Amino acid sequence: MLSVKEIQSIISSGEGYNAEFKVSLPSKVKDITEEVCAFANASGGVVLIGVDDNNLIQGVSIDNAKRSAIQNSINEISPSLQCETYSIEIEGKQITAIEVPSGPNKPYVLSGAIYVRQGPNSQKLTTVEEMRDFFQQADRIYFDEAPCAEVNIVTDLDKDNIAVFRTEAGLNKTISDEQVFQNLRLITKEGYLKNGGVLFFAKEPEHFFEKAVIRCIAFDGTDKRYIIDDKIMTGALYQQFLKSMYWLHSKLDIRYDIEGEGSKPRKELWEIPETVFKEAIINSLAHRDYYDKGGRITIELFDDRVEISNPGGLVSAIPRNEFGKRSLSRNPLIFGLFERMRMVEQIGSGISRMRDLMLEEGLTPPEFNIDGMFTVTFRRPFDFDKWVNMWVDNLSEKQIIILEVIHKNQEVKKSALQESTGFSATALDNNIEILKKEGLLEREGTKGGIWILHYISPKVGE
Repeated sequence: MLSVKEIQSIISSGEGYNAEFKVSLPSKVKDITEEVCAFANASGGVVLIGVDDNNLIQGVSIDNAKRSAIQNSINEISPSLQCETYSIEIEGKQITAIEVPSGPNKPYVLSGAIYVRQGPNSQKLTTVEEMRDFFQQADRIYFDEAPCAEVNIVTDLDKDNIAVFRTEAGLNKTISDEQVFQNLRLITKEGYLKNGGVLFFAKEPEHFFEKAVIRCIAFDGTDKRYIIDDKIMTGALYQQFLKSMYWLHSKLDIRYDIEGEGSKPRKELWEIPETVFKEAIINSLAHRDYYDKGGRITIELFDDRVEISNPGGLVSAIPRNEFGKRSLSRNPLIFGLFERMRMVEQIGSGISRMRDLMLEEGLTPPEFNIDGMFTVTFRRPFDFDKWVNMWVDNLSEKQIIILEVIHKNQEVKKSALQESTGFSATALDNNIEILKKEGLLEREGTKGGIWILHYISPKVGE
């Protein structure tokens, strides 16, 4: 049973991967049980009833009948799960707590469905692919949830890393570091720090996980023949992020907007929006496959593009046509810690946000390769007319028109392409196939999908 001080600490820290607040008992008790099931399938957590979304204690009265209804609903979870439910008085108000352990017999199922925790939210797995992926993860345990027996919690952690996290997460200064770690469920019941905690707070995480680093490489030209800079970014995950952003800042073209700013600092305008790189690097750190001992995140800078890659393609539970619309993290603990630092957007929105930012700046949309390694390519500003002119000897005039129209709008419908080219439906399909064989064009998704243009050069001799 949690003490008053511990519950106050959890409330002041706010909702997250291991904490869910309900201002009152929902009319459907199953809504509570879904959260319990999700916690059991993750690293455990606590549901606090009588606390609102602003971390304020409102109090709630739950009689024996309602308490019995909660327990009966929890009993519907299979296999059986032992949770501790009790009322406690805080600041003169009654709240009800449901403590949920990390279940030893995952997966836990409620009404035929598996619920999992993703950051501060619970998600229902409904497709065979989603469930298969969860079974695979449960079989080997999420990497970030596994214990790291080699770490000495007293000597191997960095106080500065902890302090930065606390500041960015807005945690109450009166809460001890030890209590923060307990609230975030970073310590196993055996007393070991979890891998996710090592990656976030250790002095030298790479000492324990050699490939959990970011390699930043700059090339001279558009291929990988000539390396002009090669650095390994080490340290805690947030430090790796900051170092990588600084490295990109030193390599890319940056201009400044000083008009209308008054006494404010000059606004930096990156040739590719800074936020795009923030999204891509944090996504890589949160979603990479850390079980892949041979791979590491890479940021590769070329004259015409920037490629950011991480081990592990698209999570198998996400169908290709759902890519960019929703997300399942391989590392929900790490994802939850970044979420507390307000560094990840709403689940599934990062991909569309990157696309929107590129288009707003008149740049080509990001290109994604989701097989094996997950790679996103950002094209640096370039002269489209000059590029497409390289292809005039290889393609027909109307094929060039197709490229021009798609360059301006990757969501363009075939009807609009027909209108622009004057092709029949069959002729349009035939010419699109030609562009695909040239490696210039591909289709991602079907209904509601998008066109992907590859801005490659014609092969010599063609």
